[in-house]
Amino acid sequence: MTTASILNILLAIVLAPLLPGVINRVKAFFAGRTGQPLLQPYHDLFKLLRKGAVYSRTTSWVFRAGPAIGLAAAAACLTVLPLGGVPAPLRFPGDLLLLAYLMGLMRFATMTAALDTGSAFEGMGASREAWYAMLAEPALILGLAALAVHTGSFSLSRMLDGLALGELAGPGTPLLVLVSTAFAIVLLAENSRIPVDDPTTHLELTMIHEVMVLDHGGVDFGFIQYAACLKLWVFAALLTGVLLPPLTGWWPADCAIGVALVLATAAAVGVVESVMARLKLVRVPQLLVAASVLSMLALALVLR
Repeated sequence: MTTASILNILLAIVLAPLLPGVINRVKAFFAGRTGQPLLQPYHDLFKLLRKGAVYSRTTSWVFRAGPAIGLAAAAACLTVLPLGGVPAPLRFPGDLLLLAYLMGLMRFATMTAALDTGSAFEGMGASREAWYAMLAEPALILGLAALAVHTGSFSLSRMLDGLALGELAGPGTPLLVLVSTAFAIVLLAENSRIPVDDPTTHLELTMIHEVMVLDHGGVDFGFIQYAACLKLWVFAALLTGVLLPPLTGWWPADCAIGVALVLATAAAVGVVESVMARLKLVRVPQLLVAASVLSMLALALVLR
């Protein structure tokens, strides 16, 4: 484990809450409003972590363990995720599957905690979350498989490092376009962003992620919010790693560029949420299936 790899994890831990702040500032700019302070997510997290938690008598240890397991899974993803050409601290052939399974564990912990409340309302949100996840995961795994076959490596660090910069304007362009488009859709879906979900909505019939965490409060809700920030960082870093491989070969510069690109991805999410409306629930599966089709085309392209 190198100093650069450790620095990548520390940067993600410290800067992840900045991503929702960037998104909110961009949305406020498009709406002509002053908007929240850029560091508002940090203030919200500190406030939640100082509060206690209230538990219903109908819940069990599953409800209490859900936020902690979700946060641990999101943090564990950082150990296998490279950034800016700096390899991950934990890298081995097949670590791309570990990343996908950790994301699945995070989702499973949130869903089981929601079901443990015995609320039909939260059960509805968990059902929707499971349905959309089932459609989004093939797009992620097939896209990673396409990149693995293309680069000849099944490790995320070597895979993203093996994407030559010249491929952005060469024969690898169709592959990168297909995979990056699929990953962009998965990023929006997995992080409950428009057009899949609206994180600011409170309408009963349209809520997906938010409805699953309604009974959480205090430090538990702080864990959930922080885990969501880390999850957004993971998908943004993965997307930028596909779009723009290492540029200079000097890790401090590449690491700084990687962080800047992650923040730029958050800004792009803010632009998408400012110019698009949320899709109808019946249209979301079509969007996710389209992402899976793009990943399948990318895989077929490298296997032909």
